[in-house]
Amino acid sequence: LSGKSRDVTKKLSAAMQEASDDLDFARAAIYRDRLSALAHIQSHQGINPGSIDEADVFAVHQEGGQTCIQVFFFRTGQNWGNRSYFPRADKSIMGADVLSAFLGQFYDNKPAPRSILLSEDIEDAELIAEALSIKSDYKVSVSVPKRGEKKDVVSHVLSNARDALGRRLAETSSQGKLLQGLKEAFDLPDTPKRIEVYDNSHIMGTNAVGGMIVAGPEGFMKNSYRKFNIKSEDLVPGDDYGMMREVMNRRFSRLMKEVGPRAEQPRDEDGIGPWPDLILIDGGLGQLNAVREVLSELGIEDDVPMVGIAKGPDRDAGREKFFIPERDAFMLPFRDPVLYFVQRLRDEAHRFAIGSHRARRKKEMVTNPLDEIEGIGPSRK
Repeated sequence: LSGKSRDVTKKLSAAMQEASDDLDFARAAIYRDRLSALAHIQSHQGINPGSIDEADVFAVHQEGGQTCIQVFFFRTGQNWGNRSYFPRADKSIMGADVLSAFLGQFYDNKPAPRSILLSEDIEDAELIAEALSIKSDYKVSVSVPKRGEKKDVVSHVLSNARDALGRRLAETSSQGKLLQGLKEAFDLPDTPKRIEVYDNSHIMGTNAVGGMIVAGPEGFMKNSYRKFNIKSEDLVPGDDYGMMREVMNRRFSRLMKEVGPRAEQPRDEDGIGPWPDLILIDGGLGQLNAVREVLSELGIEDDVPMVGIAKGPDRDAGREKFFIPERDAFMLPFRDPVLYFVQRLRDEAHRFAIGSHRARRKKEMVTNPLDEIEGIGPSRK
């Protein structure tokens, strides 16, 4: 990381040769693999401008009502990677203003380099530079290069921002078509903007966890995922229907308490609210009826469209059956893109539920019954 990769390469090569001369080929292979890994890292460093020693380069691009901020990181004269950010902002806010607000948040929890290069002039550049200098205990400059190699680097970063936003807009468009296809396949009143998918995970009823994942126009909304540790002591171990009833009761009782009826839910500028526009249940008619029972008791059965997904014979992907209230079970065409989309949603819910279950099981494996007895400390235990 300090830029002395050539010295590291020489040392590794010498160590590999020494191991080979000693006929210790296993050790030589380790050094060979390390050399290969180092070469892979070096090959991905991209442009390494001579005039930039330590800097972060920011470029902002707006299109289709969205904003992309691309950041390249230069240390010891080498490019050590880049990343795209897509901050949410009102469509009327100019790129320079979004970039200004973004910079203040970006360095809130990370050190700033001595130089920050921007693609656009921002109004409070001097104030940000002064604040970062005070925080860092060394001078930090914020500037927009007008000519030379630094200007070329900023142009390169801006080009990356355009490409990244273009890919995101294409993905969003594709996601929009899939959501529209979902509306048609399941005969929904509107194109869903918030889909919640539920699954349970346990081993013979132990460490039972319910998982909820959320998807929308921009893909998976991971900050909205929720796990539910099954708490009911009345459940028979392995009662999947009972687990689903508990998850639904906790989820929608809380939603009604915090947000109110679905008809009155607040929505953001993209039309997404806290209430789901569609519930997908990993399970067949039995699981669907368990969900209907809970929502009926809460008086909201008619508020939220729901679909049960039953795995096909021998759990074959592509042969799933779908269950919708007051409608015969049906299947989607084998190569239908909507079917692949639903499979992806279900698989993500399954992954999340299993991961939550494993974490809970791992935690419980190291607990000790003696911990529950008052007066027994670590030494006595």
